[in-house]
Amino acid sequence: MSVMSSLVPARFLALAAHLVIVVTIFWSRENNVRASLPLDFTEEQHRTEDTRLVIGLSVTVCLFLVELVGFFSGVSMFNSNQSLLLHRSVSPSSFSSSGSVGPTGSCSAPAA
Repeated sequence: MSVMSSLVPARFLALAAHLVIVVTIFWSRENNVRASLPLDFTEEQHRTEDTRLVIGLSVTVCLFLVELVGFFSGVSMFNSNQSLLLHRSVSPSSFSSSGSVGPTGSCSAPAA
């Protein structure tokens, strides 16, 4: 199987895995919010982080739907350059590892 002919199944599997991960994060939202907070947090901090997570996951689902429509409509399914470009633009975190998420949920850039 050549690289070009294996790109479509690999992309479909990546889309399916992305959907499963997002749904799992939605189901375990409370645990993820608590993990991003310090041990002694207030209710206001909890609500703020929960709202941030819900907004982030909602944007993720919307962009996932855009990617799914582009994939199933055929616009980017068989054009490998378009496919790679769309995948990179929708999920840039899968290509960058420049920052790390700390125990408080804040993103910190590496020291230069």
